[in-house]
Amino acid sequence: MSDPALGLTMLMLIVVVIVMGFPTAFTLMGLGMFFGFYAFYNPAEHWIDNRVFDLMVQRTYGAMTNDVLISIPLFVLMGYVMERGALVDKMFYSIQLSFRRVPASLAIATLIVCTFWGIASGLVGAVVVLMGVIAFNPMLRAGYDVKLASGVITAGGTLGILIPPSVMIIVYAAVAGQSVVKLYAAAMFPGFFLAFLYLVYILGWATISPKIAPPLPENQTKVPVPAWMRSLQTVYSGNMLVGLLSALFSPSRAMALETENGRLTYWELFKNFCAALVPLALTALTLLLVWWYVVIHPQASADVEAPEGLEQLGAPAVEELGAPAVDAGPVTSFYATFGIIAALAAVVLVRYYRNMTAERLEVVKLLVSSVMPLAILTVVVLGVILFGITTATESAAVGAAGAFLLALQARTLDWKRIKEAVFLTAKTTAMVCWLFVGSALFSAVFAILGGQALLEQWVLALDLTPVQFMILSQAIIFILGWPLEWTEIIIIFVPIFLPMLTHFDIDPVLWGVLVFVNLQAAFLSPPVAMSAYYLKGVSPPHVTLNQIFAGMMPYMLIVILCMILMYIWPGMALWLPNYLYGS
Repeated sequence: MSDPALGLTMLMLIVVVIVMGFPTAFTLMGLGMFFGFYAFYNPAEHWIDNRVFDLMVQRTYGAMTNDVLISIPLFVLMGYVMERGALVDKMFYSIQLSFRRVPASLAIATLIVCTFWGIASGLVGAVVVLMGVIAFNPMLRAGYDVKLASGVITAGGTLGILIPPSVMIIVYAAVAGQSVVKLYAAAMFPGFFLAFLYLVYILGWATISPKIAPPLPENQTKVPVPAWMRSLQTVYSGNMLVGLLSALFSPSRAMALETENGRLTYWELFKNFCAALVPLALTALTLLLVWWYVVIHPQASADVEAPEGLEQLGAPAVEELGAPAVDAGPVTSFYATFGIIAALAAVVLVRYYRNMTAERLEVVKLLVSSVMPLAILTVVVLGVILFGITTATESAAVGAAGAFLLALQARTLDWKRIKEAVFLTAKTTAMVCWLFVGSALFSAVFAILGGQALLEQWVLALDLTPVQFMILSQAIIFILGWPLEWTEIIIIFVPIFLPMLTHFDIDPVLWGVLVFVNLQAAFLSPPVAMSAYYLKGVSPPHVTLNQIFAGMMPYMLIVILCMILMYIWPGMALWLPNYLYGS
């Protein structure tokens, strides 16, 4: 039976019960069963024949057979293996040394590591706790303002749920019936842009008010340089690149130098020379890949002709004879932009290598050993998805296997930690699956009672423009983010708005990315703000929860600013998926 008032009561009741602390998945199922039993009740039938039980079985089977959800346990396993493998300590140290001359260098390093580690793991709680242990106390001991230190950890730790590969994006894709690949591509630029806004805020605050982030003492910014490098500079050249190159061609004097492990070997010289060339190699490789994908790859694909007499399935009929269309290639502006970027990169590299000191080489070596393996794994996992080489599930499997290899190579993963990672993966996956079952049952009963139709009629009666509807829907989600977590919002409330997007001619991909950015506020908004509680659990006793909340508030405003810019320029989210996969 249809009873819209009862449906709205059901919707309000779920919020109240969740805020009271009851488990979300089983609350959804319980309310769905209770109200569904009432909706399907027929006095002429025995209660065991009530159709709500059939609906429960159907919805459970639908969640079990959802192919999109297969990638969740693999991505979660990837994150937990990395987190249990303790691969972040050396990364934080090397990045902090890289930015030692920048204002608020510890906070900048914390934000970069949070962003990078969040991308690799996708686990908000794990990233916030881990960075709270590694970076919070060093920032407080260095005299950093508590609000600055707590804000950068809590805000930076949430970026992993926004920047792909993200479990939240997979859950939205399953709920909205959208392509995970397109959503990953759409969320890429907004995620990094939000991190950039955080970075600008920290640098601006530290520049205007230096007392919030005092300069670090020399012993914390001094790069440890082996004695043999100093001797090599004395014998050959003060520029390490020139000195290593000279030593490779004339190694006799270099071989006489002593290291901690005995005499300097030719292999050691060669390894250090290769490490010095890493910035040049990465820049050249990036430019070559862009050139290949934009210029060479489309032309090579166009040269592959179909066999004569074979028509492409679904191709439009040829209306007039003539030469076949030829891909004109990139527009002229691409070549101009590419040339400017290549010239700027060349200038930066020349300036970098002109001042190639021993300290700079040691920082590069630290970055190569701590950041490069994880960076390569992340790029591979995202690259094979975005370029259509593998599905999201296959890419997740590659990421999980790569995480095991990295942890084993670092010798930080034992049998106990493997069991913990697998157990936590099973626990998280079970939670997500039960959420889908409960949400599917709840949504079905809500629609049967007429709640969905009533909400749609109310919104359509407001006679809103598409922009007004987007602002209204995002404002509601923003308010819901204060008492609820992202899982409840995606699972329960997003399906209510999805059917209305067609009426307002709004792209569900763009709307979804706005939701992803909006839900950053769910981790940063009291009273539920889980990031604050994660950090409070590992912070010193004198740091209060109110101080952590105060440090998080500016980042909520930055989230709103990012959403406004996305409203003004939707291409920030839609350009990459349209370029890669077409509109």
